[in-house]
Amino acid sequence: MKDILIDQRKERDELLSRPYLTRRTLQDPHLLLDSKLIKLITGPRRTGKSTQALLMLRGKNFAYLNFDNQALLESWDASQVMRMLDDVYPGYEYILLDEVQNLDAWDLWVSSLYRMGKNLVITGSNAKMLSSEMATVLTGKYLQLEMLPFSLEEFFDWNKLDLHNLKEAQKAEASALTDDYLRNGGYPETVVSRSLTRSYLDTLFDAIIWKDVAKRHHVRNTTDLNNLALYLVSNICSQLSANELTANLGLSSVNTTKKFMDYLHEPYLFYYLPRYNNKLNLMKKAPRKVYVVDNGFVAAKAFALSSNLGHLLENQVFIELIRRGYATEKTLFYYRSRNDKEIDFVMRKGTSVEQLVQVCYDMSNPRTEKRETDSLVEGAGELRCDKLVIVTNDEERTIEKDGYKISVIPFSRF
Repeated sequence: MKDILIDQRKERDELLSRPYLTRRTLQDPHLLLDSKLIKLITGPRRTGKSTQALLMLRGKNFAYLNFDNQALLESWDASQVMRMLDDVYPGYEYILLDEVQNLDAWDLWVSSLYRMGKNLVITGSNAKMLSSEMATVLTGKYLQLEMLPFSLEEFFDWNKLDLHNLKEAQKAEASALTDDYLRNGGYPETVVSRSLTRSYLDTLFDAIIWKDVAKRHHVRNTTDLNNLALYLVSNICSQLSANELTANLGLSSVNTTKKFMDYLHEPYLFYYLPRYNNKLNLMKKAPRKVYVVDNGFVAAKAFALSSNLGHLLENQVFIELIRRGYATEKTLFYYRSRNDKEIDFVMRKGTSVEQLVQVCYDMSNPRTEKRETDSLVEGAGELRCDKLVIVTNDEERTIEKDGYKISVIPFSRF
C-alpha cells in the first residue's frame, strides 16, 4: 500500500509541475478552500476537475489519493491508508480524493473523514454523487464546484485573445475560432491539438459508455445502451420521449429506455430539458429535448452526414446556461405555445419567468426572422415575460415587434 501511495505522490508532483489555464468559475476556488465543508468538484470525465483541485491546492501541504487506479482499489484498506498518509505526506492540511465515486461505499468513508475534522477536496464524474449518495449521507456538509468543457471565453483565453476586447486586426481570427469552437467543442485535450479531436472524443465517448455506465450499472445489453447513446448524440436539440425511442430503436421496454437515459445522464454526458408547464404532471408527460455536454461528441460520434449548425449553436447555448448555474426541471425549460410555437429556452427565477431565449444560426431570411420573433412574442404574452433574446451566429441588432423589444446578439457576446 505504501508503494502505491508513494507512486501517487510522484504522480501528484508531476501534475503540479505542468502549466495550466486558470478556469473561469462561478465561485472563487480560494474562498471555497477556506471553508471547512467538503469541496466537491464534479463534471464529466477529462474536463479539468483534477486540474482545478490541484490549482486550488497548489502551494498547500496536501495528500493525494487517485481512485482511478485499480491497484489502489484492489488493495483498499481505509485504516491502513490513513496511517500511511501520515508517513507519505507528513503534516498534511488537506486531502484530495480524485474520482472517489469508484470506491465502494465512498460516501460513508468520506463522511467519517469529515467527522474526524479532515479538510477534504473531492472530485467525481458522476451526477449520482449529488442526487443520492451526497444528498443522503453528506447533506449540508459540502460545497459544489461544477467543471464543464472550456467555455468560448476560456477557448479564447487559451488562444491568447480577449473575447470581450478584440482589436480590429483580431476579428477575422476571432470569427474562425468561434466557428471552430461551435463545430469541435471545448474539451481541454482537444483544444491543445485540434487534429486529435475526433479520435480523442470517439475514444472518450466509448469509455464513458462502457466504464461509467455499463460497468457501474452492470448493464448486460450493452448493444442497446450504445445504440441509444449514438441515437441521442445524432439527434441533439430534438424532442424525444421514452416511448418513441423504444419503438424507433427496438429496445426491450420503455422502462429500460428510461433507465438507460438516466444512466447516460449520470456521467454528465447527456442532459434532458423538460417542457415548461405550471402543472407538474403535464410537464412530466411531455417529450424532453436532448443535449450533449460538448459539440465535439457530435463531430466524433453522430451518424448524420452533414452537421446542422443551428443545432450545434443551440446545444452550445444550452451548455452555457448550465455553466451559469441554471438547472433543468428547476430553472431551465423549453416551451410550446398554445399555437404550438416553440421557444428554445425559458429561464425561471423563483416563481416567475425571467427570460426567453431563441437560437437561430442565420436570421437573414425575412421568413426565418418572422418565425422566430412570432414565437418569442407569443410566448412572452403567455408567460408574462418581456426580456427576449435571439442568439445568432454573428448578427446583432434590436427588433421591435408588438410592443416588445427583442435583442438579437451573436453567440460570442451571449
